[in-house]
Amino acid sequence: MSRFVALLRGVNVGGVTVRMAPLREVFESGLGFGSVRTVLASGNVVFDAEAGDAAALRRAIEDALRREFGYDARVFVLPHDVLSRIRAGYPFDDPAAADRNPYVVLVDDADALDSLAATAASLDPTVERVAAGEGVVYWEVTKGSTTSSRFGKALAARKLAPVVTTRNLRTLDKLLV
Repeated sequence: MSRFVALLRGVNVGGVTVRMAPLREVFESGLGFGSVRTVLASGNVVFDAEAGDAAALRRAIEDALRREFGYDARVFVLPHDVLSRIRAGYPFDDPAAADRNPYVVLVDDADALDSLAATAASLDPTVERVAAGEGVVYWEVTKGSTTSSRFGKALAARKLAPVVTTRNLRTLDKLLV
């Protein structure tokens, strides 16, 4: 058995409501995964699976969610150790700073990743900072300006919706326990 993390994109925002108990049931009974644990109400699932192929797991999960909840599911599936490395790679000084929000933006498209990372040069570092990682963009932003910041607005672009999902570092910490 291998440990994985599934990050559902766009759950419980924008009209897609998925309760965590039925979500857990889909992972346990519907997909046959073990040690299933949901974290927060934003579509984060930790689970064990025999199949070691994250891409195949992603397809199976998306199909099951589509059947069960009736929406066009987009899921990021990562081995637990990969998520741990991503978390450990957070490059900014103090992710617990009281006036800043630390995020990891997972990106499922190389062009979108390059485009988002390229915005770093045009950002005001007193408001936000961005750094590219492997398949992710690390983002630190002043609290209260997440949606109004330049990078926040870039993330909100509809064309990126299918290929990105964002998680706060505190959420990643809960997933890694």
